[in-house]
Amino acid sequence: MAVAMTETAKRQITEALLAGVRAAARQEQFLEVVSAEEAWRRFKTHLDLSPLAGERVTLSAALGRILAHDVIATVDAPPFDRSNVDGFAVRAADTFGASDTTPRKLLLNSEAIACGHAPALEVRPGTATAIATGGMIPRGADAVVMIEHTELLDNDWPGIEVRRAAAPGQFVSHAGSDIARGETLLRQGARIGSREIGMLAACGLDCIDVVRKPRVAVLSTGDELIPPGAPLRPAAVYDSNGAIIAAAAAEAGGEPLAFGAHPDDERALEAAVREALERSDIVVLSGGTSKGAGDLSHRVVSRLGRPGILVHGVALKPGKPLCLAAIGDKPVVVLPGFPTSAIFTFHAFVAPVIRARAGLAPEAAHAVTAQIPVRIASELGRKEFVLVSLVESEEGLVAFPTGKGSGAVTSFSQADGFIEIEALATALEAGTKAEVVLIGGAARAPDLVIMGSHDVALDLVVGALRERGFSARVLAVGSQGGVAAAARGQCDVAPVHLLDPATGRYNVHLATGGLTLVPGWRRMQGIVFRRGDARFEGRNAQEAIKAALADPEALMVNRNAGAGTRVLIDRLLDGARPPGYANQPRSHHAVAAAIAQERADWGVAIEPVAKLYGLGFIPIVPEHYDFLVNEARRERPPVQAFLDALRDEKTRERIRALGMSPSDS
Repeated sequence: MAVAMTETAKRQITEALLAGVRAAARQEQFLEVVSAEEAWRRFKTHLDLSPLAGERVTLSAALGRILAHDVIATVDAPPFDRSNVDGFAVRAADTFGASDTTPRKLLLNSEAIACGHAPALEVRPGTATAIATGGMIPRGADAVVMIEHTELLDNDWPGIEVRRAAAPGQFVSHAGSDIARGETLLRQGARIGSREIGMLAACGLDCIDVVRKPRVAVLSTGDELIPPGAPLRPAAVYDSNGAIIAAAAAEAGGEPLAFGAHPDDERALEAAVREALERSDIVVLSGGTSKGAGDLSHRVVSRLGRPGILVHGVALKPGKPLCLAAIGDKPVVVLPGFPTSAIFTFHAFVAPVIRARAGLAPEAAHAVTAQIPVRIASELGRKEFVLVSLVESEEGLVAFPTGKGSGAVTSFSQADGFIEIEALATALEAGTKAEVVLIGGAARAPDLVIMGSHDVALDLVVGALRERGFSARVLAVGSQGGVAAAARGQCDVAPVHLLDPATGRYNVHLATGGLTLVPGWRRMQGIVFRRGDARFEGRNAQEAIKAALADPEALMVNRNAGAGTRVLIDRLLDGARPPGYANQPRSHHAVAAAIAQERADWGVAIEPVAKLYGLGFIPIVPEHYDFLVNEARRERPPVQAFLDALRDEKTRERIRALGMSPSDS
């Protein structure tokens, strides 16, 4: 009897062992093996791929993060007209004709303007004030003479000899020439590097809203896994996948949460995965995808919730056992166990999700060849690096030099790269092919290139364009620069506001040679002054101009030659040249800043800028801010998207909110 029982027991044990072997040897079929394209289509259909909500961080913690919202500048940079060199603040007209043989003598005012100290004295005709680099330009001055171009008079008469004539605006950075109040400083989705940190700090910001990094839970599965650093037992391997995937998640812009390695215990693994779902935005497991007897991950995932497993098996080598799932709209991915397969499929299917949720953009190449469209002068004997912005043209890439100067915080941020001019060269001629070294993660070429006059409402249209999935490069080169770029085929759209002196109409005369005029909006031009100034308060435009011209103490601030506003100013003045006429900043903001800071008393600017600075405003005439469109490019999808955004009522309402009137046709 005992012998019979022993044989029965042996037979039962043998059958159990065989059943286990058969179960372990039998691989169940994958749910369905699909192409990588089909797998991605099914996966993303159930996911939210928009950037996560913003979180506020200090500027010191913002490096490498992604902006959650547009940042609007609340101050000007520089906040006042400042000197670019050590020298003397002068009236440029007092230096005309000066040379080594015929110097001009100027009386020195009894102050020296240092950085951080506001000037107290006006620079009157025939006088000059010593000023340090970065010092505030005093009232009356419209240029700075370098100290090297002067000679101190060695006698009892406190004065200088000027040995080189100064042009109006020479060595002066005007208020708002770098960053203008109300301007979109950085756009949603921008990655914050050291350049952007400088821009934000220049505007006085110490905190910023950034896209929250997606939290990526990383779990490894398998009885064979032990953590690195522990003794390696027989049949065990170190959990390398956990370390690899956590690092890859961080590289892709996520915040990895290490959940460690878990043995093949279905109940314990399910508890760990459910905890991971609660604490993270994305759950990534490695191992347990082949549906063998010891592979539990897919079974655990299949009962976590709907829609559940979307793909189990992808036509990839390596990577066939990949399992893609979603619980709600939260992705859950089970990567193959072998490290090569795991990291391959991670980069193909998980990294794009992390980047999308983190708001990150694709990377770019390191260097490109581009054509230089304009002559760039260079100082002989010094190797020069010129920052450029890249645009696509019919002839290929074109590199436009940035023009804000070495003191501009935005130069680096708005540049795609730089070119090098050798020390023995005096210039880089227009049409030259040059190598552009790209800066950091310079993005791909934009979908749309806009070159011409800038306006704060243009930022709204560009934002609406981005919502339609298109990127834009905006280069503020002035109306005439935009006309030239459009005629050369170097941009898609050119914003303009140029008055035709012959007809008194705006912009219509520019629609020639394959360029079509598209109406934009009207912005009221007017005389800007400090509230309460009796010379202007309560008067109409003609009366105000007459009062200003009658008062020699009424100091105007002009606009640069070539600006649409300058054409209007010269028509109003009818040949008159009032005090301050030679002070010619390049923007409405600089005009308003000069008046608000009492360095000038009146000027001409647009109404929204006057409101930004709290100034009085006397309407003159509505200025038409329109767009020249290169007809050969009009049918391109990004151009059509721009025109659609321009006509969209939501965009038009936003433009009206700025105090401007969208055109009806």
